[in-house]
Amino acid sequence: MAWLTAATALLATLGSAPAGAAGQWQKVGDDARSGVSGLAFEGRTGDGTGVHVLAVHDNKRSGQQRLSRITHQDGADDIAPITWDGPEPVDLEAIESIPGMPGEYLAVTSRGILFRLKVTGSTATVVDYTPLPAVGEGDDFESFAVVAQNGKLAALWADRGAGPGRPATLYAAPLTFAAWGQPLFGAVTNRTYRTTRPDDDGTRHISDITVTPAGRLVVGSAADAGDDGPFDSAVTDIGRVTISSAGRVRVTLATSPTVLGTYPQYKVEAVECLTDSPDTLLGTDDENLGGYVRTESFCGA
Repeated sequence: MAWLTAATALLATLGSAPAGAAGQWQKVGDDARSGVSGLAFEGRTGDGTGVHVLAVHDNKRSGQQRLSRITHQDGADDIAPITWDGPEPVDLEAIESIPGMPGEYLAVTSRGILFRLKVTGSTATVVDYTPLPAVGEGDDFESFAVVAQNGKLAALWADRGAGPGRPATLYAAPLTFAAWGQPLFGAVTNRTYRTTRPDDDGTRHISDITVTPAGRLVVGSAADAGDDGPFDSAVTDIGRVTISSAGRVRVTLATSPTVLGTYPQYKVEAVECLTDSPDTLLGTDDENLGGYVRTESFCGA
């Protein structure tokens, strides 16, 4: 009877553990130049068993790789370089597809320069680039997301924050495009957010943002003790975003955010909902230890 009681308690504990305790990380980079700083869903493989995603790398020197295509399938990943055609960014941290514009993406650097890209085959051409609006003193960006609701678009991005003394600042604004391609932003609002996991002095409260079809805000958070780690990460449901038919953007943060998964020893910098699926692709930039990707199911209703 004692054994049965203990086993029942263990099963209850496992059943209540955050998703992410199981599953497999698959390596896609071997060093600090090939980690995954951001992901954008591109499409599914022809047989439907995998996905193509674009991955940005936070390289800073001229000629270093900025963008790659990962074909992700269970047990195997293929990585192919994408040629960057246009002004080179410094320290790309996030990338997002533009809804309703196939092959077009927005990628942002840590200092808030936003690049609009057209990806054709193995080439990414810079259409335009512009600074993000309302950048605050000391802001350091690792995230960017685009939301489509009621025929309108909105953009979300966040200063990552730094430990207990600096929470993340989450920005949101209506998004349109000029005839020549430049992203244009409406009125900007902001909210502050502190993660509960990780809780290190160097915690980045928001390391990436993705939005589910229902408008839930799912973010990564990460701690980085140096180029060789140790690292720690979590993925959390922090609230909701809505866009009215008039284009007004509203962000509501949860009073008690829900931790969906925890990832000791990994630095999650990419969280991406996959279209028409509850599947979520996570990517890591583990500095000298390279980069990894993994599929979870955080984007369902």
